[in-house]
Amino acid sequence: MSSVYTGNLTVSIFGQSHAPAIGVTVDGLPAGLPVDPDELQRFLSRRAPGQNAWSTPRREADAPEFLCGLKNGKTCGAPLTAIIRNTNTRSGDYENLKDIPRPGHADYTAQVKFGGAQDVSGGGHFSGRVTAALVAGGAVVLGALGRAGIDISTHIAACAGISDTRFALDDAAALAAQVEALADKPEGFAVLDPAVEEPMKAAIRAAGADGDSVGGLLETAILGLPAGIGEPYFDSVESEIAHLAFSIPAVKGIEFGTGFGFAGLRGSEANDAFRMTAEGAVVTATNHNAGINGGIANGMPVVFRTAVKPTPSIYKQQDTVDYLAKKNAELSIQGRHDPCIVPRAAIVQTCSAALAVADLLTARYGEAWMTHPTSFRKEDD
Repeated sequence: MSSVYTGNLTVSIFGQSHAPAIGVTVDGLPAGLPVDPDELQRFLSRRAPGQNAWSTPRREADAPEFLCGLKNGKTCGAPLTAIIRNTNTRSGDYENLKDIPRPGHADYTAQVKFGGAQDVSGGGHFSGRVTAALVAGGAVVLGALGRAGIDISTHIAACAGISDTRFALDDAAALAAQVEALADKPEGFAVLDPAVEEPMKAAIRAAGADGDSVGGLLETAILGLPAGIGEPYFDSVESEIAHLAFSIPAVKGIEFGTGFGFAGLRGSEANDAFRMTAEGAVVTATNHNAGINGGIANGMPVVFRTAVKPTPSIYKQQDTVDYLAKKNAELSIQGRHDPCIVPRAAIVQTCSAALAVADLLTARYGEAWMTHPTSFRKEDD
């Protein structure tokens, strides 16, 4: 099983939902990077369970403990490792899943791959619980990206069939204002239009009351990414972002900019005309291609959307199979599960994108973007 992302930075996540702890190791960070524990906790709290009526009742503090790589609030050059303890587990709720898999979950595929040796409690290593470790690692590099003038933000583009205002793809100034507005939302239910927040929450609660779940769309904007970033073919901007986005268990699709809408356009409609600003900078009049040409950033905002499926662990009775009895079966699950993971997954997507962007920057600039965040850009030399 691969729990290690190996690029110019190396990220390893470990642990299971009901193990003593989950954790992350980030290798490749230079010494001297400041790590703000309050900011890190703020990001983790946006994903933390048990905080409201539209998430799982399982309550966890999600307080990171650094085992190594940090000294006096700064990285020390060693691999940075943090753990997050699991303190509120009920493994007995999952006993019946040893032989009867949940439809839509990884129970069956894990059984085939690991021959029954896998940990089924809470979904084991396949649980969304492990994404807290992804947030911890991504939050560390988010601080470095911010110092380098790069902002990343995610909102709930749609949930339970209710749509939020989309990011202003073709208006960089309006998009920057939207990203700033999201940063001011303390609760973590990231929407741009306040009028859709309560209907979304009501739809999530209604699905939960019915023993069911709902999905949605997440939209992420990356501002300030320098032109020239990206290593085609296999480490293009889209490739890296998609690779990390699909590490979020429920993500089933991704599109950049106009995305699948390109299929219905002519080239004259799809192309983004280049223009020269008064300051001599090259920009595009539109941004259908989401700031990416040929897998390389062109300096415009990068905007992408992911499709997040409904939580597979639902309380409705479902058809499945019994491995041991070798027959069809019916399943009614126990445990504590989110009726919708979309709100909590928003910060996970932001952090996964941060890790991808950090890796792309390191490929082009080495450690300079972290050690000299205001002067690293080669095009400014």
